[in-house]
Amino acid sequence: HFQNVELPPAGVAIIRFDNPDKKVNTLSFALMREAQTMWEADIQSNSDIKSIVFTSAKESGFIAGADIFDISSVQDKSELVPVIEEALNFFLHMKAKEVPMVAAIHGPALGGGLEWALWCDYRICTDSKATKLGLPEVKLGLLPGFGGTQNLPALVGIQGAMDMMLTGKNILPAKAKKMGLVDLVIAPQSLESVAIETAEGLANGTVKKSKPKKKSLINRLIEDTPPGQNLMWSKVKETVDKNTDGNYPAPYEIIDCVKYGLAHPGMEKFKHEREGFAKLAATKESEALIGLFDGTTQMKKLSSGAEPIKVKKVAVMGAGLMGAGIAQVTAEKGYNVLLKDRDDAAVGRGISYMTDNWEKKCKRKRMTNYELNTNSSRVTPLSDDTESWKRHFAGADLVIEAVFEDLALKRKIIQQVEEVTPDHCVFATNTSAIPIADIAAPGEEVKRSENVVGMHYFSPVPQMPLLEIIPHARTSDEALATAFAVGNKQGKTCVVVKDVPGFYVNRCLGPILSEVTALVKEGVPLDRLDKAMKKFGMPVGPITLIDNVGVDVASKVSNYLASADLGVRMGGGDLSLLSNMVEKGWLGKKSNQGFFTYSGKKGKPSIGPEVTAYLKDFTDGNTSDLSETDIQNRIVARLVNEAAMCLQDEIIENPVCGDIGLVFGIGFAPFRGGVFRYLDSVGTSSFVDMMNGYAETKGEQFEPVQLLKDYAASGKKFHGN
Repeated sequence: HFQNVELPPAGVAIIRFDNPDKKVNTLSFALMREAQTMWEADIQSNSDIKSIVFTSAKESGFIAGADIFDISSVQDKSELVPVIEEALNFFLHMKAKEVPMVAAIHGPALGGGLEWALWCDYRICTDSKATKLGLPEVKLGLLPGFGGTQNLPALVGIQGAMDMMLTGKNILPAKAKKMGLVDLVIAPQSLESVAIETAEGLANGTVKKSKPKKKSLINRLIEDTPPGQNLMWSKVKETVDKNTDGNYPAPYEIIDCVKYGLAHPGMEKFKHEREGFAKLAATKESEALIGLFDGTTQMKKLSSGAEPIKVKKVAVMGAGLMGAGIAQVTAEKGYNVLLKDRDDAAVGRGISYMTDNWEKKCKRKRMTNYELNTNSSRVTPLSDDTESWKRHFAGADLVIEAVFEDLALKRKIIQQVEEVTPDHCVFATNTSAIPIADIAAPGEEVKRSENVVGMHYFSPVPQMPLLEIIPHARTSDEALATAFAVGNKQGKTCVVVKDVPGFYVNRCLGPILSEVTALVKEGVPLDRLDKAMKKFGMPVGPITLIDNVGVDVASKVSNYLASADLGVRMGGGDLSLLSNMVEKGWLGKKSNQGFFTYSGKKGKPSIGPEVTAYLKDFTDGNTSDLSETDIQNRIVARLVNEAAMCLQDEIIENPVCGDIGLVFGIGFAPFRGGVFRYLDSVGTSSFVDMMNGYAETKGEQFEPVQLLKDYAASGKKFHGN
């Protein structure tokens, strides 16, 4: 895990992290053992060493974090306490040599990697786009366990440290320097020479050791006085309560560790931290979040192993919100993009959408002006009137179509594209409803059916992380691999799904929409529905979700699925609730009127008199005080049952795909790890019993699918046993 220690003449020891078995360095149990051996053999008793530089031999980065699978492999999490204690004692042992230590960082220094750097006396990082610093443990339901909850607040102040640790956000070089997280930001090519010079200067006294950033008067009042601290901690807790609904234990444990450290300045604070780490590692929330992390990593590889074609130029047909969003994420990742629509005005709107998004990123310091200009230069706007559009398309390797949901139009577009593109060009359709097999059926319009594949993006494309990739029966392995490779490069998590109505995510959403209409019909208040599902862990409640995606879209999806192949699983509701609203022009947030009325940017959505009257008529005046648990169970049962049916019918490949698809596609409570991990947690047997109870009282739409019955009978789990 280390290269041989180098010792140049000036007495600066250079220690390079270099894990030979991985693309990135991780802070594993094996690395820590090797570090101790290396230190004793090469550093501890060598009096020629006056200072030390820690850096990485890998271009990929410093240290990308702790090895999460080491933590997962320990069954009894209390055994982690002595392991962390040994690592912490090693850091203290390093400090005890009393020679200055410099962390020279290029690329990611995350989690345990940043914690290592925090034990050093000076931190230098490169100004590369690849360089980012952060403590993302909270995203895995954990806390920084190698002294991070103590060393970070001492360096950058309590407020800056809490913001980093409670969000897990990455800090870019300029911000890191401003907040005092690093002492120096330099060009990558100068990193090592400057780090050696600095280490030399620290040893001979010409460079001063890093000191915590001086606090402003207001920050001293907030962080260093009892009244200020009381106000600060109450605000921190209020924010965490709001963001987590109390469903995630890690942020509260992080707060506790920092507060404990302020009250106990000795070694006791580190003991408290590692005990907190072990406690969190044993929670089902951490297991679920680590499962999602592992699943996302697994999803980066396509099981077929086929080679994609080399894609340099991507054409996007249709410059509406979806098309422009696809073009944006494609250009950002270095592809040359052709954006085509009917006329110049339509293309212009698409270009404006992208430019506006990039300008917002620049304002938020998430993109430089140079990057904005580079991205813009990669996009070529084209319309039917552009004489050269066919010549441009002759160089396209992938065409992504994002036009209206009209089968004849989509097939006509394939015909146009096939006439002007090379034989290897893959054609992807962004349909959300039309079967790919119908779009790709060989005939007069479609000659290269094997090149056609579905790429179903979610809106808004730049923000939504999921991409469903849908091959039809004749899609070639090469075309599928190409769509998968491009989706990955666009920064999407790709799930390969069978060509069925609704694919996977929308297919699972259908029965939820049906159940929501049933609950509304029974007289369950709208805000009660939303509150119950937010409490369960969904990002928004189902009523707000329908308003956000559009009542017209929800109505179209639910009616389409009701007439598809789901049968009784779409029953039990009254979809006229939505279609009548569409007729009234109540389309949701986009028309300022859906279930809720939206007035102005800051106005809180409210239920107006017209909707109240409409609902009274729809429910025949019924009211229901159904419990929060019943609301949650009924909605979740419909979702889980359909996801299980998708697994049973091999619409999705495995439970990991099912979990990732619904967490990233509709925001299924991440702390539950996805639908199949949720079943493992609550027990499939008890879940099936609950569904059988609802089937008896509410109808056959709650009948558990065979796969659930089989797992319930055998006691088998979806994720291991």
